[in-house]
Amino acid sequence: MSYAVIYDGNCNLCANFVSILEKCDRGRLFGYIPMQDVQTLQQFKVTPDDCEMGMILINREDPTQRWQGSDAAEEIVRLLPMGLPLISAYRALSPLKSVGDSAYVQVRDHRYQLFGKRDRTYHTAYPIGCAVKAEE
Repeated sequence: MSYAVIYDGNCNLCANFVSILEKCDRGRLFGYIPMQDVQTLQQFKVTPDDCEMGMILINREDPTQRWQGSDAAEEIVRLLPMGLPLISAYRALSPLKSVGDSAYVQVRDHRYQLFGKRDRTYHTAYPIGCAVKAEE
């Protein structure tokens, strides 16, 4: 399977998360689209307003299968090696899941104040349709 991860390329937290994910996955499962790449987002029928609701994960083989926000972050971890037991335990603890979902919304809505905003959009080494490839 192959997935598209849509992230805020101007958010330090989001860019750092994607950078770590790139190192773990090396483009095997995930390709990346910064939410600032409106042209590529149109291919997936994703609007800038959709992106403001949090990270998006799209199954590229079945684009109707998507996750957003904390659900996207959980699904990404679940797909990583050894991620299933971790996410299964996290999801089984309903108070923890509820707190995590609430924390995600707070971080999403205040990400620039909490973690800063980049001067330039972060482009990954594993883009989907991006015109600019990140320097290594």
